Amino acid sequence: MADGTPPRAVRLPELDFRAVIRPGDFVVWGQSCAEPVTLTERLLDQRAGIGGITCFIGIPAAPTVKPEHADHIRFVSYCGTGGNRALAAAGVLEVYPGHYSTLPEFVSRADVVLVQCAPPDARGRYSLGLADDYITAAIDAARVVIVEVNDQAPATPGARHLTDRDIDIVIRTSRPVAESPAAPPTPEMSAIAAHVASIVPDGATLQFGIGSVPEAVLGALGVRNDLGIHSGILSDAAVDLIDKGVVTNTRKTTDPGVSVAAVLIGTRRLFEYAHGNPAVSLRPIAYTHDPKHLAAQRRFVAINSAIEIDLTGQVNAEVAGGRYVGAVGGGGEFLRAAARSDGGLPILALPSTAGSRSRIVDRLTGPVSIARSDVGLVVTEFGIADLRGLPLSERRERMLAIAHPDQRDFLRAMATRW
Repeated sequence: MADGTPPRAVRLPELDFRAVIRPGDFVVWGQSCAEPVTLTERLLDQRAGIGGITCFIGIPAAPTVKPEHADHIRFVSYCGTGGNRALAAAGVLEVYPGHYSTLPEFVSRADVVLVQCAPPDARGRYSLGLADDYITAAIDAARVVIVEVNDQAPATPGARHLTDRDIDIVIRTSRPVAESPAAPPTPEMSAIAAHVASIVPDGATLQFGIGSVPEAVLGALGVRNDLGIHSGILSDAAVDLIDKGVVTNTRKTTDPGVSVAAVLIGTRRLFEYAHGNPAVSLRPIAYTHDPKHLAAQRRFVAINSAIEIDLTGQVNAEVAGGRYVGAVGGGGEFLRAAARSDGGLPILALPSTAGSRSRIVDRLTGPVSIARSDVGLVVTEFGIADLRGLPLSERRERMLAIAHPDQRDFLRAMATRW
């Protein structure tokens, strides 16, 4: 953390990380669209002169980090999503397999933090306009805070603000923010989305995970009224619902009138919507993932996805084909909160197959990321399996009914008792 003296302003050619980062340091930077790409590119270019360090990289949106950079850097992330897949495939990604709510504690060991901010407002405050999530905990703990002030970054209300007294080194840039566009839905995803939309009530407060399935679900909710948002992320699809008047946030138990999230993940359309918009509030993980706060939200609907699920409801959200491609994330925490919410719905949605392989299985091929005791409703393109309050035998029958028809006989034959 800065010592309260004004920051040292430097031009990029003068920025020498060897003067501020020590061998063995733990370096953290903003994830996804919040990555300060100018700083991370510079750090990677200078890595050989710094010595061995560890970098926590979150979900990447920009293609900055590559396997060859692991010659002098140990990379750690909570997920294998996006560009991290190449690192995992090369065997150079360390995985932190913790719940998303524990990330602030994990990054509190940070020695150096790299941050992207919007230009200061009239009061001299720099907005962390693309992500608050865990980065605020890293800022509070770090020995050195280095800020890239990007005049193309949004200043989002509610996000943590820094002042000159919080910053050690500042550089000023003007470059497009890294974007993370969603893939168009497949016919299977559209069918899943229609099933989920059929059970989401008017006035629900939505949480949605990252990926094509939750995005497709948001796209199918256009017939609903007075929805709210309290989620880990805010995306382009959420802005679509806001523009249509579907999301009003007027019936939220807490934060009425405001869409709450921890990080913006999307495109320039999302960034422009959030900039200076009092109807958006970026908050830290301690707020967005707080279980008591979530459960107190009436009609809290959690919509998450997975890699595979077994016939009793156990979920693998991390490993596919022996490779780490997902995350423990916050899915289990959100599902548990939705189950406790008055009128809430804990929903897990996924296609029934991946190629020719069934994603509903007798035995998981990876770890149990979410316990079957936390899974409520499971949705595929073939329907909805409500597992709540059911013993194992009845769970199996309902899961078989939403498996791909070509896989049902095989799954029934392979089904184990427990």
